[in-house]
Amino acid sequence: MTKAVLTTDLSLPNKRSGKVRDLYDVTLADGEEALLIVATDRISAFDVVLSNGLPGKGIVLTQISKFWFDYFSAAQTPQKIDHHLISTDVADVPGLSADECSVLKNRVMLCKKTEVVPIECIARGYITGSGWKDYLASGSVCGIKLPAGLQNSDRLAEPLFTPSTKAVDGHDENISFAQGASVVGEELMQWLGEITLSLYTHARDYAAQRGIILADTKFEFGLVPGSEQPLLIDEIFTPDSSRFWPANDWQPGREQASFDKQVVRNYLETVVQAGEWDKTSPGPELPQEVVERSIARYLEAYRLLTGSQLSL
Repeated sequence: MTKAVLTTDLSLPNKRSGKVRDLYDVTLADGEEALLIVATDRISAFDVVLSNGLPGKGIVLTQISKFWFDYFSAAQTPQKIDHHLISTDVADVPGLSADECSVLKNRVMLCKKTEVVPIECIARGYITGSGWKDYLASGSVCGIKLPAGLQNSDRLAEPLFTPSTKAVDGHDENISFAQGASVVGEELMQWLGEITLSLYTHARDYAAQRGIILADTKFEFGLVPGSEQPLLIDEIFTPDSSRFWPANDWQPGREQASFDKQVVRNYLETVVQAGEWDKTSPGPELPQEVVERSIARYLEAYRLLTGSQLSL
């Protein structure tokens, strides 16, 4: 197994870090300003970044995003959309040393710089997660009334657009369509809702043909200065931004097995129950067996979605 890349310190300006990714500014050969997104192997759970990561996880996330960006750019795709991805080839990133290129191979996205639209665009085809919690409390999700008697993980009659705020710190907060419109305007909010549901529906149908349920997903969009047409940005349809379930194991009324870090969360819950952790930083180190089972789930998602094996 490859060694985990937990942090980077590149010879590029303006480094900033999220829970999983490191971002840098890049100036391209033609003078255009761009953004470099490095997917590290850090993993977070319960809003805590754990001390060890999943070796190769950043590569899997990057390559799944590339697959979907290519898919929705292809001439024959049922839903085309412009996006921010310029290249995933580290050789296209100026200013890196040979050693840096070696470490970053297959885990970078060189992207157009955009002003991020401050709305997290979420599509839900199944009632689960925070949507399930909202439904139990109010019978609604983001102000959308749902039928009585739904079970956890039930398929919804029609996918829902359930936006949320993009929090700088802490948790995003589910909001109504009207609340979102008050932030970005009615016209843009309408477009965001329509494109979110269209992208979700096409990806859901694609995944279903490959034995995967795409339960829900989230998108981000950005605006290039001087343009009124938003671009699809960030990662898309990865196990970190979406819930993928094996179709042959789906059973409403319970939590589902997921192609994501569910193995990690399940292990951490046992640590919490044993009184050995209180879900605050720093988090416990993951045992090797949990690491291996988790990255295997990510790789299986890649294989099923793309039809190809990914070697780490």
